[in-house]
Amino acid sequence: MSPIYLDHNSTTPVDPQVLDAMLPYFTGQFGNASSRTHAYGWVAAEAVETARREVAELLHAEPNEIIFTSGATESLNLAIRGVAAAYAVKGRHMVICSTEHKAVLDTVADLSSSGITADILPVDRSGMIDLSLLDKSIREDTILVAVMMSNNETGVIQPTEAISKICRDKQTIFLSDTTQAAGKMRIDVQDNGPDLCTVSAHKIYGPKGVGALYIRRKDPRVKLIAEITGGGHERGLRSGTLNVPGIVGLGAAARLANEQLWDYGIHTSRWRTILEQQLTEDGKGTINGSIKSRLPNTTNITFPGIKAERLIHQLSDIAFSMGSACTSALPTPSHVLKAMGLSDEEIQSSIRLSIGKNTTEAEIRETILRIGGALVSLGKV
Repeated sequence: MSPIYLDHNSTTPVDPQVLDAMLPYFTGQFGNASSRTHAYGWVAAEAVETARREVAELLHAEPNEIIFTSGATESLNLAIRGVAAAYAVKGRHMVICSTEHKAVLDTVADLSSSGITADILPVDRSGMIDLSLLDKSIREDTILVAVMMSNNETGVIQPTEAISKICRDKQTIFLSDTTQAAGKMRIDVQDNGPDLCTVSAHKIYGPKGVGALYIRRKDPRVKLIAEITGGGHERGLRSGTLNVPGIVGLGAAARLANEQLWDYGIHTSRWRTILEQQLTEDGKGTINGSIKSRLPNTTNITFPGIKAERLIHQLSDIAFSMGSACTSALPTPSHVLKAMGLSDEEIQSSIRLSIGKNTTEAEIRETILRIGGALVSLGKV
């Protein structure tokens, strides 16, 4: 059997329709979107604005609230650093969740050298934050609350509508990392949504190296100060020649994700349920994180007494992970599972499997069979 890919939270293959949309902008329609004096530039600029509308529709935002970036990490840096600079007069305090992506945690930590302080909120064993604690943690000088919509390692979905209401009442900006949520669940920034949120093309069957940042423009209007200057592109917030083919790809991927959202949820949750039922029966494994509130495609399972590294090595033709691909090179245990109260031994025995829109029943059945066999050979059952 061909290799099986179950690491879609890490990255996804480019959808053929997305690739077809991109290809003309590498060759015949190669114009610079900032060139205003000829048709090459006009065509490129129109393609960018079409993509902007498509990304906006995925988030239920307005097109003028979308800024294109190189990906979610840059978007999160622009949001956090941009708020810190723009609202320095109001305060230097932030509130963030302990299970945030490193692009949030490390950026906030880096800002400590410029006077930013942060309260890091704990989560319970299911990976959920305590809303009452969040409410109490917001001070008069709090300028930003950052809580991701859905976790990349466990799929746990936080109550972002309730968080948004708390932040509105406290007149504090709410940033939500929606990188994993986009294309997997409905996001409506106008309906008690975040003030800032992110999209990464390669998480939704688009190309790598391109993403977007949503910035609310009214009720409240969020102000940011640019981190990259030198040209004034993207309303002065992100200078640099626009990656037209990549942006077109992001737009096409966003459009497809919007169209396929319902079918995606049904398809991936069906195979995830079968996978979990088989891999946790008779106590073989235990699921990490909330069962009720999580993405349809993601499962994180601990197999007590089995080193995940050995499992991965034995099943080298099945692609899955021990956690976030962004931190897989680091020797430290998953900070997400650690924040949820798992021991180092439990963390080292945990794997993440993330299903995609093209995952087949045969692949799921083969994965169950192969992991079951590996557990036997490694002494679990």
